[in-house]
Amino acid sequence: MIIYIHGFGSSGEASKAKLLRAYCQKEGIRFIAPSLPTIPDLAIKTLSELIESYQEPVYLMGSSLGGYYALYLSDKYNLKAVLINPAVNAPETLERAIGQGVNYYDNSTYEWNESHLEMLESYEIEEPNLENLLVLLQKGDEVLDYEEACDFLEGAKMVVEEGGNHSFEGLDRHLESIKRFFGVALKL
Repeated sequence: MIIYIHGFGSSGEASKAKLLRAYCQKEGIRFIAPSLPTIPDLAIKTLSELIESYQEPVYLMGSSLGGYYALYLSDKYNLKAVLINPAVNAPETLERAIGQGVNYYDNSTYEWNESHLEMLESYEIEEPNLENLLVLLQKGDEVLDYEEACDFLEGAKMVVEEGGNHSFEGLDRHLESIKRFFGVALKL
């Protein structure tokens, strides 16, 4: 089972989730991309309950804030994870988002405040299990400094591409290598 964890202000219906869902369906791989609450504690609780409910191996994929969550959950449950332009310093990065946010999927609004940043701080990992990680970064990420992830996750399997953007252009080029990284005992 692959669980895809979307980024801040996004949803389980975002373009990466749709791409991954279509690929996994074609490959016969079980996949879920839940639309998560904006409140970090609720998002982590939801993801933890999902992980604990499956009787099969679980693999994580997370983008941006979803990468931060995936890093925490990978460590907590000793799971393999693919991090796509991850927000490795999410509390600091998302401090600039304090105020009213807008969900990219349906334009609904939500509040983002200091208590949310404190929740994020409780999920920081000091020494990630680098063997469980595949990190995909693009230097053209306009939201996050890719070098922060390079430095923090040094020693993990990593792909760093010139150009690109925060959405990670051309993710489809990496789907087979992601499948190999997971080892894909993932068939339905």
